[in-house]
Amino acid sequence: MTENEGNDKKIEGSNPKKKLNVVTFTGAAGLLGLAVSFAIFTFKSHKQKSKKKGLPGCDTVCVNLSAKEILDLAEEIIHKSTRVHDAVALVSLDKLSYENVVLPLAELEARQLSLIQCCVFPKMLSPHDHVRKASAEAEQKIDAHILSCRKREDVYRIIKIYAAKGESISPEAKCYLQCLVRDFEDNGLNLTAIKREEVERLKYEIDELSLRYIQNLNEDSSCLFFTEDELAGLPLEFLQSLENTQNKEFKLTLESRHVAAILELCKIAKTRKTVAMAYGKRCGDTNIPVLQRLVQSRHRLARVCGYAHFADYALDRRMSKTSMRVIRFLEDISSSLTDLAIREFSILEDLKRKEEGEIPFGVEDLLYYIKRVEELQFDLDFGDIRQYFPVNLVLSGIFKICQDLFGIKFEEVTEVDVWYHDIRAFAVFDSGSGKLLGYFYLDMFTREGKCNHSCVVALQNNALFSNGACQIPVALLIAQFAKNGSGEAVPLGFSEVVNLFHEFGHVVQHICNRASFARFSGLRVDPDFREIPSQLLENWCYESFTLKLISGYRQDITKPLVDEVCKTLKRWRYSFSALKSLQEILYCLFDQIIYSDDDADLLQLIRSLHPKVMIGLPVVEGTNPASCFPRAVIGSEATCYSRLWSEVYAADIFASKFGDGHPNLYAGLQFRDKVLAPGGGKEPMELLTNFLGREPSTQAFIASRTNYSL
Repeated sequence: MTENEGNDKKIEGSNPKKKLNVVTFTGAAGLLGLAVSFAIFTFKSHKQKSKKKGLPGCDTVCVNLSAKEILDLAEEIIHKSTRVHDAVALVSLDKLSYENVVLPLAELEARQLSLIQCCVFPKMLSPHDHVRKASAEAEQKIDAHILSCRKREDVYRIIKIYAAKGESISPEAKCYLQCLVRDFEDNGLNLTAIKREEVERLKYEIDELSLRYIQNLNEDSSCLFFTEDELAGLPLEFLQSLENTQNKEFKLTLESRHVAAILELCKIAKTRKTVAMAYGKRCGDTNIPVLQRLVQSRHRLARVCGYAHFADYALDRRMSKTSMRVIRFLEDISSSLTDLAIREFSILEDLKRKEEGEIPFGVEDLLYYIKRVEELQFDLDFGDIRQYFPVNLVLSGIFKICQDLFGIKFEEVTEVDVWYHDIRAFAVFDSGSGKLLGYFYLDMFTREGKCNHSCVVALQNNALFSNGACQIPVALLIAQFAKNGSGEAVPLGFSEVVNLFHEFGHVVQHICNRASFARFSGLRVDPDFREIPSQLLENWCYESFTLKLISGYRQDITKPLVDEVCKTLKRWRYSFSALKSLQEILYCLFDQIIYSDDDADLLQLIRSLHPKVMIGLPVVEGTNPASCFPRAVIGSEATCYSRLWSEVYAADIFASKFGDGHPNLYAGLQFRDKVLAPGGGKEPMELLTNFLGREPSTQAFIASRTNYSL
């Protein structure tokens, strides 16, 4: 079925109504009804015209707008925002106050976030092409407007003068004021006109170079040809997916999914090396010069803005603070894991010697022999395990764990408007008081027109208003689970179970964040901190208590995974974890060094860094990962370390407070109150130190790998 055909048939359930189960609302939901604002009036007008029913107490969250309504709302958002910024700019200098400078901008941001999201998220999820196009158009208009607001010198002048008064305001309000100032200064408004022009020029150049680097990779059409014998070990369905030539050879592109399959499954060492070399040489002649120019442009931007180099510019407002601290963090973990990595490598090397003789072990052999050893060491059939994880059972198990861990309970909300028939909505309550904390939607299954990644989207953030009203958080969890030909949910693979736990950690984080300012609530926290709650919740996927709770045969729901399988899964989680961690550290160090050293030689750096980190293993001959390392170009430039940073501190929290694997309500409530509730208005290191009673440590992360070594 084509997209247009789907729209013509209205796609069954694409405009459904759900029935309301939740009947009592206290606290935030009741207070929200007091809030009278442009945003609420705007949305009520939309709902009255289209007779759409939203979540109780959340008038500003409307998830099924038409294309016209989206574009109309975008214009109203821009109009209201302009009016508020104009009003702030016109405040008399002798009458500047928190109430007429900071508060209007804070409340505008809080009320308009949900409106903006209602315009923007349909581009990811709507089943209708014309709605997705309208959403993308609205996003462009809103983004352009927000950028223009942050370049307004008249508003910046008022904010700076007010900030200089040093008026006594709450710590969170002071933090918000600092963020407002930075919003403008990030666009160069604190610089001279000449320097501001230089910032604009450099940002444009950086965007152009980043795009060129990515386009070069996307347009790379390199391919290799192999006989069936040269692809020994690859499953039949993989070979059938490849194009055949007249010479009865298989055409292999250098797409990551093809390369990963070869490096993990192909029995022929020469094939693995050939593919690894070709993959590592992609765009070498074109992208190395582009990356060199890009790195230098970023360094120049940082210096114009008052920083020594780009890494410190990128890290200044993150938990890590400085490049020196990040490099020390990575090197400390690397050195702590080296002995274990050497032991792991000796196991792989011995097996390769038995199977292939005295052929030297190369880095291209790692994935294949790790998988071979795991097959020999662990009696795990992930295809068979899948039947133990029906979606609804896993979901109910997650709800139970979160209830026992964080003192929250879930009730499904029905008879609300949704954008597709299988979308579900839930209310979240505090288990003790019964107070409504927030809502979330679940969009769990793949379909035509839907984005292809899993994530959590903040539809509305918690916020307190000057009139006493409280806006409650609303989240959206997007997953990519499958249905069979009959439209029934396919049981989850174990990796999908882990992913669902991870994403649900973001839902809990969003709902439990009680910051007064929308800028600091929901998921708007330090990026180095944002993944810690999700990484923490992942730990329960590997505990016997959890696995028994969330598993069961579809035919016999009372038969969970046996103890031995649970223990094996935990051992499998940490198998060759030192070598895997060192590979990640290698690329994190490369990313950090090129952005903290003006004179870094991209060609020589990886050649010296690779054997140093990877216990003597050299980089694949003739390759330079710098030519095909998009994370260091756009999205994670100078911050590739952040995922590992989160994992390390989540391991410390889990080992220190939840070591026995069972939900500990006391510790969970402490985590909810001391770590999640304050949100982004406080320093993350301060929050974690307050919760742990000491500064976070890397020791638990190292110990977890050592304790479960082969």
